[in-house]
Amino acid sequence: MNGKQLKNSILQWAIQGKLIPQDPNDEPVSVLLEKIRVEKERLIKEGKIKRDKKESIIYRGEDNSYYEKILATGKVKCIDDEIPFEIPNGWEWTRIGSVFNHASGKQQSSNKNIGTPQKFITTSNLYWGYFILDNVKIMNFTEEEIKRCSATKGDLLVCEGGAGYGRSAIWHFDYDICLQNHVHRLRPYINGICEYVYYFIYLLKESNNLTSVGTAMPGLSANRLKGLLLPFPPLSAQKRIVAQLGVLLPLIAKYSDVQNSLDKLNITINDKLKKSILQEAIQGRLVSQDPTDEPASILLERIKAEKVRLVEDGVLKKKVLVSSTIFKGEDNKYYEQVDSTRLDISEVIPFEEPNGWRWCRLKDICSILTGATFKKEDATMNGIGIRVWRGGNILPFALINKPDDLYLPNEKVKDNILLKKNDIVTPAVTSLENIGKMARTEYDMPHTTVGGFVFIIRPFFSVDTLSQYLLNLLSSPILIEYMKTITNKSGQAFYNIGKERLGQALLPIPPLAEQERIVEKVSQTFDKIKV
Repeated sequence: MNGKQLKNSILQWAIQGKLIPQDPNDEPVSVLLEKIRVEKERLIKEGKIKRDKKESIIYRGEDNSYYEKILATGKVKCIDDEIPFEIPNGWEWTRIGSVFNHASGKQQSSNKNIGTPQKFITTSNLYWGYFILDNVKIMNFTEEEIKRCSATKGDLLVCEGGAGYGRSAIWHFDYDICLQNHVHRLRPYINGICEYVYYFIYLLKESNNLTSVGTAMPGLSANRLKGLLLPFPPLSAQKRIVAQLGVLLPLIAKYSDVQNSLDKLNITINDKLKKSILQEAIQGRLVSQDPTDEPASILLERIKAEKVRLVEDGVLKKKVLVSSTIFKGEDNKYYEQVDSTRLDISEVIPFEEPNGWRWCRLKDICSILTGATFKKEDATMNGIGIRVWRGGNILPFALINKPDDLYLPNEKVKDNILLKKNDIVTPAVTSLENIGKMARTEYDMPHTTVGGFVFIIRPFFSVDTLSQYLLNLLSSPILIEYMKTITNKSGQAFYNIGKERLGQALLPIPPLAEQERIVEKVSQTFDKIKV
């Protein structure tokens, strides 16, 4: 249970009367409600408020059902379907409009040149339990508007609309403040009830039971607010509930902070563990070397032979035959031989590979293909044709279908970019934290391709072990850091990796038999890491 869930549970117990023991000596809330009705009658007679035509009383009948009586008309209806839970003896159900005098603020666009300038607050000043008053605005208010559209100390203010609808706080300052029309003012007829009702409104918002029904935008209308069904305890019980919440909620806040830190730590640890495992794997430290393994140099020769065959079959162009050979010279330096040119690349080799391993460039063992580019009008979401996977379909080590996947007509997609078994896909344009996000196809997918901002990395020699090892290698910190350096867009929100530069990535290639051991060990270890 996280901090938010625990807080909501505590508040739920509070409004159900389960947070504190009930005291039979408490004055029943029916007495408090009668005092409120007397106070309202006094204010009506003095002309300070108008009689509410929807004023009601809620009671339990002899048949054990709940009924609501509208005082102005005498109309009675059963409201059993509205009652969400049983309340303790001495409590009553009532409407918020029955225990508070409601008012709204002034509309900002009205009567701008009438009245005197007054400070007023809007929903941007009102938050859960507090106010931010460093940006208070000024608008003209008449004397009548000041009386009708202002808050005084002890009033409960509630946001009407927008994303923050329902946000509430008690105006605790010693001066009055005018209100904008999107702020509800709840003025208690009896002091001491605002704190409990504040927590009640907070719980309704958190449990999605506050918004007005039938509105296009989320919000809290005056009628909805005044009509909220309130489980109302005796005043002394309210004070004990509020006091207990004052003790518990700071502890829950600390628990929430610790839980959030722990969750973040777990995610970070898992990520770091996986990266560490991959780094160990590609440096030859995750599994032992076997001197009887066929060396990687033979695997690279097989890949060259396969490229020749693919060129002869017309699958690849001749330019792929121009490749480099990386080797260690007698002087213990690393060299790259391309035709008759030999370059010293010792400074860019990140570590010394184990015996039997070889360094190579990504472009020498894989094709790098760009996905389909298309006109907007050619794409549909009707599920017919070729599915187009985009960056959002690619998770680390996994590919997913999404409801908003696009489809292109078959004739709009070239055959060579239809996904094949052992392809590795990665976003070509991505955010910094998603660089290195890779996934592999485990079977031919003749009805799926990728979009133009995704690369297909296709091994020339299509065997499961090599493809699985390359996925681990390309997802490792050494390759991720390389991809960060080739973007050349410091400070930008998104990064273009670049196909040509990606092809220059240096890869440590083990013997094929060792690749198989590495892939198996990585899989076993990842399974043990709690996600």
